[in-house]
Amino acid sequence: MANKLDQTKFIQITNNRYRQRYHITTPGGWLNDPNGLCFFKGYYHVFYQYHPYSAEWGPMHWGHVRSKDLLHWEQLPTALVPGDKEDSGGCFSGSAIVKDDRLYLFYTGHNYYQDNDTDHFYENQNMAYSDDGITFHKYSQNPIITTPTDNTQHFRDPKVWQYDSEYYMVIGSQSKSNHLGRILLYKSSDLINWKSCGPIACSKGKETEGWMWECPDMFELNGQNVLICSPMGIKAQKKTFLNLSQVCYSIGELNYQQAAFSGTAFKEVDQGHNFYATQTMLTPDGRRILIGWMSPFEEKMDEQADGWAGSLTLPRELILENNCLKSRPIKELQQLRTATILDKEIVLTGNKQLSVTDPQHTEYLFKVKNETPQTFAWQINDANGTIIKLAVRHNQVTLFRRGKNDQYRYATLTTPLTDIHIFVDTSSVEFFINDGAVSFTERYYTTRKITTSISSNNCTLHGNIYTLGEDD
Repeated sequence: MANKLDQTKFIQITNNRYRQRYHITTPGGWLNDPNGLCFFKGYYHVFYQYHPYSAEWGPMHWGHVRSKDLLHWEQLPTALVPGDKEDSGGCFSGSAIVKDDRLYLFYTGHNYYQDNDTDHFYENQNMAYSDDGITFHKYSQNPIITTPTDNTQHFRDPKVWQYDSEYYMVIGSQSKSNHLGRILLYKSSDLINWKSCGPIACSKGKETEGWMWECPDMFELNGQNVLICSPMGIKAQKKTFLNLSQVCYSIGELNYQQAAFSGTAFKEVDQGHNFYATQTMLTPDGRRILIGWMSPFEEKMDEQADGWAGSLTLPRELILENNCLKSRPIKELQQLRTATILDKEIVLTGNKQLSVTDPQHTEYLFKVKNETPQTFAWQINDANGTIIKLAVRHNQVTLFRRGKNDQYRYATLTTPLTDIHIFVDTSSVEFFINDGAVSFTERYYTTRKITTSISSNNCTLHGNIYTLGEDD
């Protein structure tokens, strides 16, 4: 690797008050998109967009962690450092694939023209490789793909997979003719020489489907093809598409011969405030696992004052049922349980405060036992009031998060309420409702003592509460 890190400039963490216990975070510095999810030589690998010199976004590197169990993550040396001719402005997002016992990374090289205009840039696709999964070498003939002539400068986030004997790549793109988002497909037999197959899916309108589609992912699940991407620019509706950008999915069929994807209308993968830029991988036992970035969008992250910024979500198993993409907490998370706080039936006819020893590192699982309740709510409070509250009324779900504005998110259940699964960490909460048919991802900040409670007009449920252990 031609460019070296200057460890004397690494930003140091000054306070651990918001540090996550069991989520992937940086050792210091900025984190955003997860990249390169894969399994290689006995380890799960997760890379992430990383700026080691500041808790603000900056020239993107690839941070790197690995794990044998998807729970306990080991920080490894930075995998990619920007500054070469084809990635002078940053090593942007991408993916990984294993071929012939070698790990290949595919990433976007972000490059600025020399006019001090950060919106004046070009992007290309590059490759790096490693035989040990720790030290990576950039391909000497980068870039492997340059920007198509019918494209704007937005051309990034390659995701690679194998189908039959060929390799395929999808790239997020913006058409030059109408300035709308689209997904481009490429094909290769050797991971080096790539042939363009053209666009396989295109936005039909800036406000309805977005002006740019980032972080595309294409995979097969339960006999169907699923496209996930992160559209930018969709206009907020009354109770959907409320974030600045979303993660959406479409279920359909990818015709490899005709290079065309036909799918359902976009639906949001997660309805929370803080969820973006996902990527998936296939585990050795055949599960499709998703990880996302707990994105702040236009919010300030309080931990930036402490020398770090950003957290990835828990790994989630994707399940396709009845044209609904469910996301469940992976089964391995049960191994983080260090103590059982509650395991019993609860009859609720009002508000009940929960006795929890470590409420900021706790898992809650509530299963409805009787007729579906008209109302049910779970919330965390501190001395200043409610921090986060999830409320279900009939089939309507409302998420409240304390803040200056934009406090609410919503979802509609298509079946009666059966269960709510909640993971609380030092500065995040993740909700999974009805076996993951609906999910919310939230960041929160408090240094005060917190309490948790549940309430209902009339509900019998079985409650399980567990303390969750350290991530190392």
